[in-house]
Amino acid sequence: MSSSKLFKKIRYALRYMPDEWYIQLNYFAHFKKLCNLNNPVTYNEKLNWLKMHDKNPLYTRIVDKYEAKEYVSELVGDDIIIPTLGVWDSFEEVDFDNLPSQFVLKCTHDSEGLIIVTDKDKLDKVAAKQKIEAALKQNFYYIGREWPYKNVKPRIIAEKYMEDSTDGELRDYKFFCFDGEPKALFIASERATDVKFDYFDMEFNHLDIKQKYPNASVPPHKPYNFEKMIELSKVLSAGFPHVRVDFYEVDGKLYFGELTFYHFSGFMPFEPDKWDKIFGDWLVLPKRKGM
Repeated sequence: MSSSKLFKKIRYALRYMPDEWYIQLNYFAHFKKLCNLNNPVTYNEKLNWLKMHDKNPLYTRIVDKYEAKEYVSELVGDDIIIPTLGVWDSFEEVDFDNLPSQFVLKCTHDSEGLIIVTDKDKLDKVAAKQKIEAALKQNFYYIGREWPYKNVKPRIIAEKYMEDSTDGELRDYKFFCFDGEPKALFIASERATDVKFDYFDMEFNHLDIKQKYPNASVPPHKPYNFEKMIELSKVLSAGFPHVRVDFYEVDGKLYFGELTFYHFSGFMPFEPDKWDKIFGDWLVLPKRKGM
């Protein structure tokens, strides 16, 4: 068992621990200090504060990978929505006969149950079932105490397989937005081999930031729809203290990815660490009731 999988099992085993204790334990494991939840200053501290105090009920709908599509369609139209091929409550219900030769299976309630199928005839359904069913049994909330996931109904969704013919992969373009204003983004590339993250400002200048993954040896090129991504990220993030708005670009066409409220669950240091404070300055926390 890999160290990351073991760590996830340990975190899930601690699901009965109160949220604040759990957050402090995980924060200390990554930062070697306690999280300042009384007067948060850095980005990661503020993300964990938001978990504890920003309980907008809309978030549960938005983090559901199926429901989020409808939400985004209502705001900006369905032209950027990746086609859904089916949604089911269990693996046994998945209609493989009517799925195309290439597709993506994922769970609607977490980030673990993902299977990319490039040739349906070669799909190991036994292994796929094991992975999907294991994901369906877990409540993603207990992994990072991201409360919006607590009441998301576990389901399986099939989507159209997407790949950009120029880059030969599906790159993620992830915009950090603060109360409707994108301030920075990162591009996730080389996911099939050795994942790379490259951070940029809104002028597409490469930033000296690393988080978990290294930078690419050659920084990714500017996406064709960069300005459109900025425009839509403003619409989709309006009214939220902070949300990360994710897009894909396939052969010049823009697609919505997901909305993420807690980047790396608020447990990932920046290199250099000055960026934790810079991002934290961008995040203005809402007033708590009674404050």
